[in-house]
Amino acid sequence: MAKVEIVLPLFEEIQKKFKGEAHEIIDLMENLETNPHKGKLLGNVAGIVIKEIKYRNFRFYFITEGYKLKFFDEQTLTDLLIRFVRMSDKKDQQKTIDEIRRILINFGPEAFNS
Repeated sequence: MAKVEIVLPLFEEIQKKFKGEAHEIIDLMENLETNPHKGKLLGNVAGIVIKEIKYRNFRFYFITEGYKLKFFDEQTLTDLLIRFVRMSDKKDQQKTIDEIRRILINFGPEAFNS
């Protein structure tokens, strides 16, 4: 089973923006623990895969190790970390994806630690 982590600033933004619906979004994100192949692939940077899941008009972006996701089955994905890092609406989608790529290129996935 994979481990889902939501960086604190994103968690707070979800709580503030969605209020009562926040638990539905968190449940959607945590659903990736049992189904880590879910989500749309947006690209990768140095072996780190960028993917998104949708909730209504919003996109939630997460990063994970592409090698583990591609080559291991669900039984062996025990140490896979799925880290949700950003969210956007449809109009800011490309800007957000570019920002995630830029951070990964310049600082690596550690830049997204809570």
